[in-house]
Amino acid sequence: MTNETSVVYFYILPFSGHRGNELFSFFFLLYLVGVLINSSMITVICLEVQLHKPMYLFICNLSIVDIFYTSFTVPKLLHMLLSGNYIVSFSQCYTQLYFFFTVATAEGILLFIMAYDRYVAICIPLHYHRILTWRNCTLITIVIWTVAFLNSLLYVISALNMTSCHSNIIHQFYCDVKTLTKTTCKGTEMFFAIAGIEVLLFALVPLMCTIVSYFNIFSVIFNMNSKESRKKAFSTCSSHITVITIYYGTSLIGYLIPPYSDVLDLVINIVYTTIIPMINPIIYSLQNSNVQSAFLGLVGKKCFLNNR
Repeated sequence: MTNETSVVYFYILPFSGHRGNELFSFFFLLYLVGVLINSSMITVICLEVQLHKPMYLFICNLSIVDIFYTSFTVPKLLHMLLSGNYIVSFSQCYTQLYFFFTVATAEGILLFIMAYDRYVAICIPLHYHRILTWRNCTLITIVIWTVAFLNSLLYVISALNMTSCHSNIIHQFYCDVKTLTKTTCKGTEMFFAIAGIEVLLFALVPLMCTIVSYFNIFSVIFNMNSKESRKKAFSTCSSHITVITIYYGTSLIGYLIPPYSDVLDLVINIVYTTIIPMINPIIYSLQNSNVQSAFLGLVGKKCFLNNR
């Protein structure tokens, strides 16, 4: 971002009039719980051989994404609340934007891949192990993160071409791109053009593909003769459907909020970056008996070893 007013930093002022100690405790607790829950999910999947399947590899990656979501935003906020220094340099701001947009891109693609995994498992189960081999799933994971990093680089470069000539105060708890555009007055045409393409390629297209996948999945499920088979098939999709609904529902609400609603923007971003990453693994563990049994098995083994 070029700058016509010689401003070389931003002021992050999200919570004017609130006590820093109380906010520090609140966000520290959210961050700690979110990291612990997602780390537990990753540990269970890595240690339990029965969970070494494509679906759980993608769930593990989702937990990694969720840890990154909070780690790229909350620790910096905690430092500001503790030190009272709310100044963020241009380089710090756009570095945070880069990594945040990387995980946002990765999550959008990952959620579609998880829907495709369920499509193959239910609609063409005889080809599941041929299509989603461990090698293919590893390659898919590498491609997801590679695309995410490269796409975020393009996005941030386009943002850097904007010219800052308004206030350098950001009424948000991290360098959110929607808030950053309020500080600019020139060079936004290319940025918004690229942003529109980004939304199309990494939000709307994956969402439409996911909807098509679940349309075919439900068609197969409703045609199953066994009630037990229908229940089992639906249970393997219910957690992912819940996560998809929350993810896109929150994103849509954030997109529809008027640009002058700083408080609503702040609330949505807090939910998006701290609450949702914390509840995603809970949703998968509550609605997946394999994860529950694996987790309880690990806890049981740990307790047994400690009592010996």
